[in-house]
Amino acid sequence: MARPKKELDYELIEKLSMIQCTQEEIAEIVEVCTRTLQRDDEFCRIYKKGKESGKTSLRRMQWKSAEGGNATMQIWLGKQYLGQSDKQEVEHGGAVKHSYVAEWGTAEEN
Repeated sequence: MARPKKELDYELIEKLSMIQCTQEEIAEIVEVCTRTLQRDDEFCRIYKKGKESGKTSLRRMQWKSAEGGNATMQIWLGKQYLGQSDKQEVEHGGAVKHSYVAEWGTAEEN
């Protein structure tokens, strides 16, 4: 005789997915094996939705941080979405020349 089917808490699963928990972590918390979750169509739907929703939420917070004047976040987002990068050149005399490369040009620093 098979064990009775365990009811999954899909609301909890979605919340855990939003903070990017792995399937293994969720399986441990809801006390089922990972394979049981993977065979459940509703789990798969909610897990994917939760993961994407969490990423969207994080991206929103990053943009707000950048808009609020966080220079580190502005630089990071520029590198991710605008193709900007840091460039270091070492001259033979040992001097290091730093520059910030943006897609519209170069701003040099020393």
